[in-house]
Amino acid sequence: MDLVSGTPTGTYWKSQNATSKLRDSHVFRIKNRNQQPIGPVNLAVKIDESRPLTIKSWSPEDRPREKLALKGTAALSDAELIAILIGSGTAKLSAVDVSKKVLQHAGNNLHTLAKLSVKDLVKVNGIGDAKAYTIVAAMELGRRRKEAEPNERHKISSSRDAYDHLAGDMMDLPHEEFWVLLLNRAHQVVKKKRISEGGVSGTVADPKIIYKMALEELASGIIVAHNHPSGNMTASQSDIDLTRKLKEAGKFLEIQLLDHLIICGQKYVSFADEGLL
Repeated sequence: MDLVSGTPTGTYWKSQNATSKLRDSHVFRIKNRNQQPIGPVNLAVKIDESRPLTIKSWSPEDRPREKLALKGTAALSDAELIAILIGSGTAKLSAVDVSKKVLQHAGNNLHTLAKLSVKDLVKVNGIGDAKAYTIVAAMELGRRRKEAEPNERHKISSSRDAYDHLAGDMMDLPHEEFWVLLLNRAHQVVKKKRISEGGVSGTVADPKIIYKMALEELASGIIVAHNHPSGNMTASQSDIDLTRKLKEAGKFLEIQLLDHLIICGQKYVSFADEGLL
């Protein structure tokens, strides 16, 4: 058989709708050797637009892993970085699409994402236990890296310095904890210690335990801190009373209470800055 288009031996069939243009297909009449038509044939290849494109079908420079290799981590969006962690998507969603849903679940806020548990993450379509554990572990590594102590001692010159030194341990906690920084005479951190762990609305801090640690490390000053998971930045009467006790005990032991911080996520209150010491 001869396939002919636009020649004296063949006929090009136009679309039945004379007003439409031929965009997606070419229809030809196929004739046998006796020049008798045997029917139209559509030579177009149809694309199923109902199926999403997978990452493998993307341009190499747009795929998260290849993009990281070519352009570095800074060129990737948060969703692309998470996509590399989880590795795959679902039958209908790419890994990047699933990652965007994870971020949406966290209000597009990485600090909120760091607070989500495995149970929270598996609520997102496409996230199972294994992927949830991977995300939680990655967020914890980031937190630990931020808080990794340098070779030389960290000097505390302001309430902000103290907050930066403690925030990684306290800002994402769903319950209250009480911590202390032990400082030498140069206001360098000798040790950071957790004193107690409580519930969602309170924790207990014993001044005797705090100053016992300070004496063991020969500290010259201390900064104490606790968090408010509720985000309430107001010091309670018990917070004020404890601060007063610590200050009086410190005078007797010649270990100065330099500050008391209340940490509320990315914000904090300093007793020293507010004139409450």
